[in-house]
Amino acid sequence: MNVILFDGKERSNLLPLTFTRPVAELRMGILTFTERWKRILQTEKISYLTQDYLSEKYPVHVETRNVFINPVYFPDQNLILTLKNLKPGEALFFDQDLVAANSTFEDFQLLKFTKKIKLEFISFSIQYPWDLFSYNSRAVSYDFDLITRGRKSCSLPETVKIIGDPSNIFVEEGVEAEHVILNTKGGEIYLGKNSEIMEGAMVRGSLALCEGAKINMGAKIYGGTTIGPYSKIGGEVNNIVVTGYSNKGHEGFLGNSVLGEWCNLGADTNSSNMKNNYAEVKFWNYPKAGFVRTGLQFAGLIMGDHSKSAINTQFNTGTVVGVSANIFTSGFPPNIIKSFSWGGKSESPLFKIEKALEVATIAMKRRNVELTEIDKKILKHIYNNI
Repeated sequence: MNVILFDGKERSNLLPLTFTRPVAELRMGILTFTERWKRILQTEKISYLTQDYLSEKYPVHVETRNVFINPVYFPDQNLILTLKNLKPGEALFFDQDLVAANSTFEDFQLLKFTKKIKLEFISFSIQYPWDLFSYNSRAVSYDFDLITRGRKSCSLPETVKIIGDPSNIFVEEGVEAEHVILNTKGGEIYLGKNSEIMEGAMVRGSLALCEGAKINMGAKIYGGTTIGPYSKIGGEVNNIVVTGYSNKGHEGFLGNSVLGEWCNLGADTNSSNMKNNYAEVKFWNYPKAGFVRTGLQFAGLIMGDHSKSAINTQFNTGTVVGVSANIFTSGFPPNIIKSFSWGGKSESPLFKIEKALEVATIAMKRRNVELTEIDKKILKHIYNNI
């Protein structure tokens, strides 16, 4: 089965997170959408049909017959079974939107299908960035079962205090945890390979602590939280998704939020996740160039890759930060901070692209990751199209 995960119309609504990656490379639960489909379909033959400027890093591999999947639709059993039973030329729709197809590349581009099958029900789909944290607890539970079924967990030291059902904790090899509290009453806790929870931390499930990620001393971690690979988290967090390689290592609160990769929140950075008048939170929407209603009372910060905040930064409820922004303004920055902003105010100049690439190179080198020429091309494209 040659699987192609394609960007649907939702991609624009998922900016700024999809400025630097296909939709399929978003993380929710323990896994990215790509990783989840690889496990479900038991295949490594997955590629991407995405934006032209991303296609060099995320190329598409085409064969005579392909299975196309829109990754925003979360894979419940009905979707998986129906997809696996698609015959050549058949396509799967929910309402009027294409979910999947078994097709040649040419027919897919023309939306030319011999039979259209209608899905009557889906568990949920990701339409906007805030859906990632809103559905994160459900995704953690799904991935926990997907990853751990039939496997035996490594053990934890006796100094770890477990509240609730110990079987809802799964420990991969190389995990370090001493004198911490793990509470599974609200959901499962997954501790990825070589992850670490430092002493004094208090954790409530659901939690996905991915490979190489760390929770710092005395941290307070509430449920519905994903800490992506090689990220560091301290202070107090609640219902956040950290894609990977990002740091919120110090005191300060972050709730109902999504961080991309290579972000860094300075010491005592705080993000409000509820308005003083308890009103519905609105977030900036790039296609509409305006704020849209979320239906949420609790919503904090959406931050694109490579963005950073200075010490004591205060983010207002419902703030969106683009890619490679450097925020050091006093008081509350505006609710929309453009990509490559140098300061974070509406009138702030742009971060010079050469300097932005230099900072990204240094930051990534600290994790032994290279900012490649392809990565530089992507960031330059975003810069030139602000």
